[in-house]
Amino acid sequence: MTDYKNLKLIATSSPHIRSAENTKSIMLDVIIAMIPALAFAVYNFGWGALTLTVISVIGCMFWEWAYRKVLKKPQSIGDLSAVVTGMLLAFVCPPTTPYWMILIGDFFSIVVVKQLFGGIGKNFINPALAGRAFLLGSYASVMTTWIAPGSKLGILGSTADAVTAATPMKYLHGGDLEGLKAAGVSINDMFIGTIGGSLGEVSALMLLLGGVYLIIRKVITYHTPVAYIGTVAVLTYLFPKGGSAMEWMLYNILGGGLMLGAFFMATDYATSPVTHKGQLIFGIGCGLFTVFIRYFGSYNEGVCYSIMVMNLLVALIDKNVKPARFGVVKSDKKKEAAAK
Repeated sequence: MTDYKNLKLIATSSPHIRSAENTKSIMLDVIIAMIPALAFAVYNFGWGALTLTVISVIGCMFWEWAYRKVLKKPQSIGDLSAVVTGMLLAFVCPPTTPYWMILIGDFFSIVVVKQLFGGIGKNFINPALAGRAFLLGSYASVMTTWIAPGSKLGILGSTADAVTAATPMKYLHGGDLEGLKAAGVSINDMFIGTIGGSLGEVSALMLLLGGVYLIIRKVITYHTPVAYIGTVAVLTYLFPKGGSAMEWMLYNILGGGLMLGAFFMATDYATSPVTHKGQLIFGIGCGLFTVFIRYFGSYNEGVCYSIMVMNLLVALIDKNVKPARFGVVKSDKKKEAAAK
């Protein structure tokens, strides 16, 4: 006998497409796409990079479980979105970030930015980027201390053998391309990732591989990443601050968090436009703000704040680029707008 009282019926509009894809499968693909960058981080900075990432993931899962447990909400840690947030937050932090600090960032990302607004899909800015911005504002000295590539952190994050060094973005912010090259950092180093920087953003190659995987798997489309990276490339090529235009452009698109932001942050479903046209506008906006911050701001890197600023404009973008309903002509839309 069918239990009609407890039968759950889900009504949706046509077309009715059957698919095995769900939030968990999408997040699993994102996790897989980040593994190459994580593996390179371990190679570049030592096993401490893996430990920091694991602790960040555990922290995000714990805070999500605890919040929903206390408020007696259905548990959602099984959808793996907290795992993705934990990995991304670790990726945008220095490898030497203290464990207690990353757990504070986890709390801010999960509880304040994600859960207080209703959980997955309801947050209006990217949780991992918001967590990083919070940590940067609260612990600036720690969040701007970088170690040189090859500084092998111990499994427990020991920094005994670590050597601090300036990141490529420090040189680029000052327009000192010659100084960066004199320090032994080549375009090849930038591409492969044998440079200093945040844990998971140094290797453009590994992030590009992960991004291509997500596009092939149709988790993301190419529109936002291409528009984002392309805008930064065009602006830095047309307005170089040092060296040749081509060199300046390549160092800028391979440096900092551009690749990580373009493929893994700016494409977040909840905080990016839903239409392809909107995604192009979003990517261009991210690129403009990134270059403006790098050129005119006091901060070396602009990816984090540029994406968050554009996150706030997503509703406006979606409102103005939404396609016309089937059977509605432009004159009808104008009449509807005038009537409102």
